[in-house]
Amino acid sequence: MNHRKDAVNMNYNELDTSILEAFKELDTSSLTDALDKQGIAGGLLGIKAVVPGTRLCGQAFTVQYIPCGQTKGNVGDFLDDVPQGHVVVIDNGGRQYCTVWGDIMSQVAEWKGVAGTVIDGVCRDVKTIQDLKYPIFTKGNYMMTGKDRVEVASINEPVSISSVKVCPGDLIVADENGAVCIPLQVVETTLQIAQSIEAKEQQIVALVKSGKTLKEARAQMGYHHLQTHEEN
Repeated sequence: MNHRKDAVNMNYNELDTSILEAFKELDTSSLTDALDKQGIAGGLLGIKAVVPGTRLCGQAFTVQYIPCGQTKGNVGDFLDDVPQGHVVVIDNGGRQYCTVWGDIMSQVAEWKGVAGTVIDGVCRDVKTIQDLKYPIFTKGNYMMTGKDRVEVASINEPVSISSVKVCPGDLIVADENGAVCIPLQVVETTLQIAQSIEAKEQQIVALVKSGKTLKEARAQMGYHHLQTHEEN
């Protein structure tokens, strides 16, 4: 891991490329099973792909929005500070009545090499997002702007996405099944467990094809307890 500390509170360990590439080979189902094994809740309920078939994997760059007061704020200038390969994670409080991401943000993020975006809330300008095939995962889409409705309250501080705490640098993975947050301190352990789970599930299929019943194959591989958390 490389340590990075910049002006925007980027005080965390940056994951090696080899680890990120390994996670890209796993689906979110195996990753949430691996988190269950550790007693960690990481699934981001209700977050889905805007463009079917897109995936993302990268460390979190977090942003929190709050309702505007009398003084109006800004809704997207933070994008200048997002490092290449990171995932923008926006806590908009699950708001459905205004967006904090649209066509300009999508085009700039794609040009900068941002890995994708996750929003506890909605986006707009879906046609542009579809044309770019930009990986963005949200709770829906709605055309009303967030300008003069919400403003940035914090950048790269812990946020809440679907009641899950997401800290700067945590690993975010999203695919057709949904999105998951893996706390940075358990990334390598989660990778090992998820790889083991996927290997055993593949072995179950192979055993069935070789003549065993599904029940027998599952029992042999301990299927029903692959994700079970055991207290130390």
